[in-house]
Amino acid sequence: MQQPKNTNPDTAHPRHRTVQVPAGRLHCVEQGEGPLVLLVHGFPESWYSWRHQLPALAAAGYRAVALDVRGYGRSSRPAAVEEYRMRALAADNAALVSALGAESAVVVGHDWGANIAAASALLHPEVFRAVGLLSVPYAPPGGPRPTDVFAQLGGKEEFYVSYFQQPGRAEAEVEPDVRGWLAGFYAALSADTMPAQGEPDPHFVSAGGTLRERFPRDRRPGWLTDDVLDVYAGEFERTGLTGALNRYRNMDRDWEDLAELNGATIAQPSFFAGGSRDASTTWMSDAIDAFPATLPGLVSSHLLDGCGHWIQQERPAEVSALLCGWLDEVSRSVRLH
Repeated sequence: MQQPKNTNPDTAHPRHRTVQVPAGRLHCVEQGEGPLVLLVHGFPESWYSWRHQLPALAAAGYRAVALDVRGYGRSSRPAAVEEYRMRALAADNAALVSALGAESAVVVGHDWGANIAAASALLHPEVFRAVGLLSVPYAPPGGPRPTDVFAQLGGKEEFYVSYFQQPGRAEAEVEPDVRGWLAGFYAALSADTMPAQGEPDPHFVSAGGTLRERFPRDRRPGWLTDDVLDVYAGEFERTGLTGALNRYRNMDRDWEDLAELNGATIAQPSFFAGGSRDASTTWMSDAIDAFPATLPGLVSSHLLDGCGHWIQQERPAEVSALLCGWLDEVSRSVRLH
């Protein structure tokens, strides 16, 4: 059934709040009323990456809540690397739903948030009734140890995930110039500014080099205005990057923690949207081809032509419309409350 449009002036604008959960505090931004939709960002972002979707979902009759994932923004930033394991982040999501006074929610994630959303749906199916994934396709847990796989990529060059593994190493590159590094990283993965085919791949690091050596230096993506970059840079200049990077430093730990879910499919109604120029969709095209088996509840899947990695910021209106259409379709068959 079509959700009613939001006409309550008290919920028509975004509201910041900090919620206590068993593991600490979670900062989130909420807009609208109706069935709860939890929005989970990726690296290196924050709740702000959903700034376009919050009002769109609210106008469509949903209670949209975008959180700062543990380690980001105003949420808790525990010191221990293992505190950023996938089970902990999924538990944060489930606890947040309860703290917000809801019994269940739809969870939608982008980039690392897509992996966190998928894990949340697998580990807490009673809470998360549907799952949406942006940019990173679902691939069931299992396979070889992740760091072994990453070590084999790139030949003489180092894959960026391997580069992020050692605590302090990437921070030493980023934190002397957070704003400049973020601008380059966003540009490297945006469709209108990414390196051309044949140019050095920004997903790899040369021997003794840095990631930023391969970032575009003379151009900025259309979505990345000074005001937007100021928000992201301001947050990371205040918090540092360690909390965000610790997600990468738990991949082997997750591989062990989630072994009981090896090969697991996601039965809930699901959604995927990615960009045709995003390495996540081209490198993981086999995972997209496998959706009929791995996402048996898949409602719709979309590949946005000419779009890069930052899909909900590069194509905000299109992504918002696709999400609203999917949610309305799901609400006809699943009781969202």
